[in-house]
Amino acid sequence: MNSVHQLRPLRYRSVWLSDIHLGYRGCKAEYLIDFLDSVQCEYLFLVGDIFDLWYMRRKGLYWPQSHNDVMRKILGKAKHGTRVVYIPGNHDEDFRELDGMVFGNISIHNRYIHETADNKRLLILHGDEFDNAIRCSKLVGYLGEKSYDVLLYTNRCLNAFRRRLGFPYWSISTFLKSNVKNAVNVIHDFEQAVANEARRAGVDGLVCGHIHHAEIRQIGEVLYCNDGDWVENCTAMVEHRDGMLEILHWSDVVRPIKQHPVTDADKKIA
Repeated sequence: MNSVHQLRPLRYRSVWLSDIHLGYRGCKAEYLIDFLDSVQCEYLFLVGDIFDLWYMRRKGLYWPQSHNDVMRKILGKAKHGTRVVYIPGNHDEDFRELDGMVFGNISIHNRYIHETADNKRLLILHGDEFDNAIRCSKLVGYLGEKSYDVLLYTNRCLNAFRRRLGFPYWSISTFLKSNVKNAVNVIHDFEQAVANEARRAGVDGLVCGHIHHAEIRQIGEVLYCNDGDWVENCTAMVEHRDGMLEILHWSDVVRPIKQHPVTDADKKIA
């Protein structure tokens, strides 16, 4: 692995990760392992879709050593004093039945309120309940999932070619989300819906995942935060000691890490 490790670990008060999709072939576990090795924090929030149970049910068990290593890194942080809060998403919704349970230093909550060092109260949830496609029709959600699989497969092939030419990683999906009108409208509607939920909850802001689009911005009086994903963009949100929030784009921090090659099994996605 060709990483740019600091001589000293990066220390944060809090770290938010979501949409890792362990068990899915598109998961960029190698980048996440590098990130987890490079940071220390008091709080680690896992904001849903940490496991991709949907994919494993459709395609069968896929669990390479790198996915196991991600779990070992998270459990290791919990063992050594990091408070880990796991908020299940729609792809790992089975764990929502464990709401309120605590396992060692890991607690499971469907929603959680975190107070930052500068006294902001942030509601943390995955956000799938505000996705109209999933809420209104499971069929539409399934078709969207299949289309996304194809897009990610295309993205992997394209970036394998780009690596050979010495170009950095580039996400087709992120480009489309930022430039295609319908996608921009969907993201806007989602952001407005979760901001409204924060207002109803009487908090200062909200942290979510789900749409794989990392951003921190003000929506009226609500601070909207999305920590992104580890399938396309390799992003995390961090809280500094003074309460300042920041999005880290880890694929920009480290040199390209060799991903597993495209196989015949991957081609079956299309």
